[in-house]
Amino acid sequence: MQAFPFQPIPTPLIFERSREGRPGTAVPKPIVAKRAADVLPKSALAAAPPDLPEVPEFEVVRHYIELSLKNHHVDRALYPLGSCTMKYNPKVNEDMARLPGFTGIHPMAPDEQVQGALALMYELSEWLKEICGMDAITLQPAAGAQGEMTGIFLIAAYHKARGDTARNVVIIPDSAHGTNPATSALAGFTVRGIKSGPDGLTDLVALKAALGPDVVALMLTNPSTIGRFETQVVEIAKMVHDAGALLYMDGANMNALIGIAKPGDFGVDAMHLNLHKTFSTPHGGGGPGSGPVAVKKFLEPFLPVPIIHKEKDGRYRREWARPQSIGKLHGYLGNFGVMVRAYTYIACLGREGIKQTAEGAVLNANYLAARIADKYPMPYGRGMHECVADGSRFKEFGVKTLDIAKRLLEFGFHAPTVYFPLIVHEALMIEPTETATKDELDRFADTMLQIAGEAETSPELLTGAPRNTPVSRFDEAAAARSPNVRWKRQ
Repeated sequence: MQAFPFQPIPTPLIFERSREGRPGTAVPKPIVAKRAADVLPKSALAAAPPDLPEVPEFEVVRHYIELSLKNHHVDRALYPLGSCTMKYNPKVNEDMARLPGFTGIHPMAPDEQVQGALALMYELSEWLKEICGMDAITLQPAAGAQGEMTGIFLIAAYHKARGDTARNVVIIPDSAHGTNPATSALAGFTVRGIKSGPDGLTDLVALKAALGPDVVALMLTNPSTIGRFETQVVEIAKMVHDAGALLYMDGANMNALIGIAKPGDFGVDAMHLNLHKTFSTPHGGGGPGSGPVAVKKFLEPFLPVPIIHKEKDGRYRREWARPQSIGKLHGYLGNFGVMVRAYTYIACLGREGIKQTAEGAVLNANYLAARIADKYPMPYGRGMHECVADGSRFKEFGVKTLDIAKRLLEFGFHAPTVYFPLIVHEALMIEPTETATKDELDRFADTMLQIAGEAETSPELLTGAPRNTPVSRFDEAAAARSPNVRWKRQ
């Protein structure tokens, strides 16, 4: 296996291409007789013209093409970022999201003028409720983390409405997503962590000891961050409910369950989905996202407003009259473009296709785990949609997990998640997703095995990597302490 042959060619940045008197546009003379200086107050006028590059159109195009070639993305090669479901996104979803009938409407338009958009949101809600086994849903949260926050606010509102105001603790297992404790703290609750058992699953003894009259909810990531399904989830739900608390499920890993298991069937009271992970919107670069929250019937009165309601005559309207609602979470109805992509994705796959998606994700992760397990031991065994390996054995050669990840970049792969989950030392968290072919999985596995051999015989290949990427290895400690994130024209 040879390292990726790409060698970055130094190319000038857009300002470096600029030459005075070589603009790419011709701005017509203003038809207004008076100059701006004659009309506007001096305080509104710039002291100098804006510092813009003077470049022809083809130079601008080349600039952005070169930037795109420096970026890694799922359209270019495997992106096995664990727990983030970086799968290929069908382009038909993008086409649908760009239809003028969707992009040209305003979120404040009257209901009668946006019946198509409201119908899409209503039908998507019905599909997601079916997939999750839940009774009601809001599409409003703009990301998974906001979905978590919404769910905790809903649960808090439920307890308050019952007069049960002494509860102020959220229980979180150490195998949960890192956003769970942050969400609970942001909502004003105390976090009570519990350790996993030796199998990586929730320790029922520890859970029993943590439960009490002060507990609001248990936030359970299922499958967990080590990719394991909580096989005792029905018993967990009963323990939580017997203590008067509710069970919240972080559904960010639903890529392993869709079409196979419904969280509502095993006792979950509220959960969020990540449409930008499980249901196909390009994930990364800071957005866009969508984190719908599905709930059981008794939590429906507290959902954010407005709710999309279908009238008996088949028309749709936004319903605002919900006195127990926790209010509004988003400026409008949520990130609508993400909803269009998710709707298209589900419509194209259908019931059987959705199930095959989860089956493919689990099969691919387990095949990859089987290929690399001899060199990369997995403390908790194989997971479902992702596998978590421990790179500690390479420390005796002076190699860390980070070095393995850096070396992978030289072969044209994005690195997996490293050092998470925290319960695995020197963790390598790999999620190939269902969209990786066997050929691609084999190439990745062969590369991982080659890197393992290099760590033992030529560790400098890893500790000095990457060398052939647009940005080579830098001093991370210095970068964290003294970041320079701005390019300044000389």
